[in-house]
Amino acid sequence: MPRVVIISPPFFSHARPLSVLAAALRARGADVHFACAEAFEDLAVRAGVRFEPLTVTRNANTGVAEATEQAAQERARLGEFLDATRQGAIATLTTQARHRRADMLADPDTVFEDLRALDARLRPDWYVVDQLSYAVTLALHCLRVPYATFCPGHPTYVLADADSWFGVPYAWPAALRPAPRQLTDLMATAQENDRTFTALFDTFARDNAPAAPRPGRAFALTSPHAVVYSYPQLPWLPAPGAGPEQVYAGHMVGPAEPLDDAWARRLRHLRDRAERVVLVALGTFLAARDDVLRALVSGVLTGTTDTSVVVAAGERTAALADLAGDRVVVAPSVPQQALLPHVDAMVHHGGNNSFTECLRFGVPALILPFSSDQFAVAHDAERAGVGLVRAPNQLSPHDVPAALDAVHTTVRPGLARWAQTFDERGPDYAAARLLAVMDQDLRPVPGGRRSRVG
Repeated sequence: MPRVVIISPPFFSHARPLSVLAAALRARGADVHFACAEAFEDLAVRAGVRFEPLTVTRNANTGVAEATEQAAQERARLGEFLDATRQGAIATLTTQARHRRADMLADPDTVFEDLRALDARLRPDWYVVDQLSYAVTLALHCLRVPYATFCPGHPTYVLADADSWFGVPYAWPAALRPAPRQLTDLMATAQENDRTFTALFDTFARDNAPAAPRPGRAFALTSPHAVVYSYPQLPWLPAPGAGPEQVYAGHMVGPAEPLDDAWARRLRHLRDRAERVVLVALGTFLAARDDVLRALVSGVLTGTTDTSVVVAAGERTAALADLAGDRVVVAPSVPQQALLPHVDAMVHHGGNNSFTECLRFGVPALILPFSSDQFAVAHDAERAGVGLVRAPNQLSPHDVPAALDAVHTTVRPGLARWAQTFDERGPDYAAARLLAVMDQDLRPVPGGRRSRVG
C-alpha cells in the first residue's frame, strides 16, 4: 500500500473533510500522514493518522473565523469581505477576487522549500492536495511528484474548459441572478486574475523547475492522475474534458457522531416546546452576519408556534443572547453532523459541507448564499429540488415562516431520490477509487519497493 501525505490549508471547513478522507485511506491500508497547521493536529489524531506540522498560507480559520488569531491585515480583509456581503453577490465576488491577488502566492518559495524538505524526509508515494492550495499544487508540480487533487467546494472550482473562469459562478439561483452588465464586470476581473496568476506560475516554474512541463493556466492546474470531488455527480454539471480520473464522492461525512449529553438535553427541551427543530448555521465566516441570524430567529419566534431553533452564532453569540429562550438555543458553535439527524430542516449559506451533509442525512434546507461557490451550490440545490433559495440581504422576519413552510412541504419530498446515491458513495468509495489509481501509477521494482512516477 502507498504512503500518502494529505496536505490541507488551515481552514476547518477544508481540513475536516480531508481528515475524513485520510481516515478512509488508512482504513484501506494506506500509510497516511496529515499535513496542516499545528492547530489541526487533533483532526489527525481522530483520523488515526500521523500528523505533520506544515503551514501553507498566512490565513487561517480554526472553526470560528473572527475568533482565530490572525494578523491585523487579515482581520481587516475579513471585515472588508463581510461589508461586501451586505452589498450583494457581485460586490462580494469582486472583493474576493481582489483579495485573491494578495494571498494566492503569498510565499511560494517557502512553500516549495518546505515541501521539498518534507518529500526528502518522508518519501511518500503520493500526495493529496486541496484544490484551493494553489501554492502547494504548484510546488508539487515543480517537484514532479505524483499527487491527487481534492476539490473541497463546487466541482467548477476545477475549470472545465477555456470559457470557465475561477470566481464566476457557472450558474445562479433564481433569487440572486445578477444583471448582465454586473456579470460582465465580474468576468473581466476574473479574466485579469487568470492572466496575472498564470504569468506568476509560469515564472516560478521556469525559475525553480525548468525541466518540468509548463503549468498552464494557474487556476486550472490540477492532478493529471485523479480529482476527488466532495460532491454528487449531478447530470447537469459541466463535463471536464479527457484527463484525470474524476471521482465524485458525494460527501465527506465520517462515521455517525453521537450527541453528547448536553446537546441531547437541549434538543429534548426544544422538542418539548415545538413540533419542529430547525438548525441555523451560516458557516465559520458568515456567522458574523448577525443581522441575518436575527431576522431568521425573530421570524420563527413571531411568525410560528410550532418551530424551535438552534443557532450557531460564532463571535456574535453575545449580540444575539436576547433571542435565547424556550424555543431558541444560541451557541458559538454546534456539532453540525451530530445534530443533523435530529432536526427537521437546516438554514445554511450554501457551503459545500452543509449542502452535502444535508443530502447525506436527508435534511431539507433553506439556503442563503453570500459568496464564493455558494451561488453555484445553491443553484444545484434548487435544480435538484433539495433546497429552497432566498437572497439573504432581502430576507425579513416576515418572510421566514412561509419560507420554512415551503421547505417542509415542497423540498423534503425531493430528497428521497438522492438517498440511494448517497448510500453508495462517501469517503470509503473515494478512498477505494483513489487507491486504485495510485496502484496503477506505482510500478513495482526489484526488492519489493515501489518507485514513484510523475
